[in-house]
Amino acid sequence: MRAEIASRALAADLVELCKPRITLLVTLTTAAGFVLASPEGIDPVRFANALVGTALVAAGSAALNQFVERETDRRMRRTAQRPLPAGRMSPDGALAWAVLLASTGLLQLLLLVNALTALVGAATLAAYVLVYTPMKRVSSIATVIGAFPGAAPPVMGWTAASGRLELGGWLLFALLFLWQLPHFLSIAWLYRADYRAAGMPLLTVNDPDGRRTGRQAVLWAAALVPVTLMPSATGMTGWIALAGALAGGAWFLFAAATFARNQTVATARRLLLVSVFYLPAVLGAMVIDHLVRWR
Repeated sequence: MRAEIASRALAADLVELCKPRITLLVTLTTAAGFVLASPEGIDPVRFANALVGTALVAAGSAALNQFVERETDRRMRRTAQRPLPAGRMSPDGALAWAVLLASTGLLQLLLLVNALTALVGAATLAAYVLVYTPMKRVSSIATVIGAFPGAAPPVMGWTAASGRLELGGWLLFALLFLWQLPHFLSIAWLYRADYRAAGMPLLTVNDPDGRRTGRQAVLWAAALVPVTLMPSATGMTGWIALAGALAGGAWFLFAAATFARNQTVATARRLLLVSVFYLPAVLGAMVIDHLVRWR
């Protein structure tokens, strides 16, 4: 019985190292990129390998991030109970798990999808772990830097389907890049005390009244609106995606403006909630639009 309980606890910790919610989001945006890059139908085998391979790379990246930040995580209430800072797992074990996940994912992308997707995956992994993660302890610009690897999954989906870096993939990259910034600013405002305790000089840590944070959230949300209209303007998608982009963009921008006017826990949570619903809604409208065109 004890061995079974220990095995279940270890399995739960291994899953937690993968940041499953983020990995799920990565997988969904990869799927959207693949579908939108497929003009008349989906190759199911390539599709499955692209999703699994990308998910493994994302999970490995998340585990490597927690390995590098284990001491920082120990100083934040939000992360103190993760497997490494809580002492439930050894750093060597977590590192081995992370390397296994990431290397397996990259190998799967290389052998069963294509070399370009594997290359984008490797670059994303390196940028996330070697650039963004250490920069969080140095400068608030890390938020923008981190949005680059965060925006790569739909590009990987696109290259997995088409084998090329094309305008459609770059438009999806821009959408994900801009979306992340108001999304993360809302999180950083809610947990600014944690980030201060961890010694991370994020914008929200050095912005006592929240005005700069609010302005940044509005700026990025406003910039997102024309970017989401570009797929329809270029003929990549049609009126369904256009309607979704307009409605979603107005909703997101309103939530950001509300937060900018009054930086409270309630308005920050509302912006976070809107951002969580916004992305699948807009990407979903694009995918539905694309699937309707197949008929």
